[in-house]
Amino acid sequence: MLAASLVAYSLLGFSWLLFAVLILAPDLSMLGYLAGPRIGAVAYNTVHTLIAPAALAVAAWVLAAPLLTALALILLAHIAADRALGYGLKRSTGFKDTHLGQIGRG
Repeated sequence: MLAASLVAYSLLGFSWLLFAVLILAPDLSMLGYLAGPRIGAVAYNTVHTLIAPAALAVAAWVLAAPLLTALALILLAHIAADRALGYGLKRSTGFKDTHLGQIGRG
């Protein structure tokens, strides 16, 4: 998924500067944890599910908006990189508890 999103991004000729600036932006959703683990998990998971880039891609197609396509691919790349590194969707029990297991297990 990561490779496919990067290839598509490149083939469509989008700005790599835009990519570099926004690739970590989805992690701003971690700020939800300031309101507690449950709200944090909801905020994080809302941004880090495949529904988000799919919705952006549909909107890009309906609105004929290439920028939304670029944003969808950046978000998809971010999510794929997270999964490849073992960062899954968060459970409401705490940031380190994910659907892939606990982050940082010894």
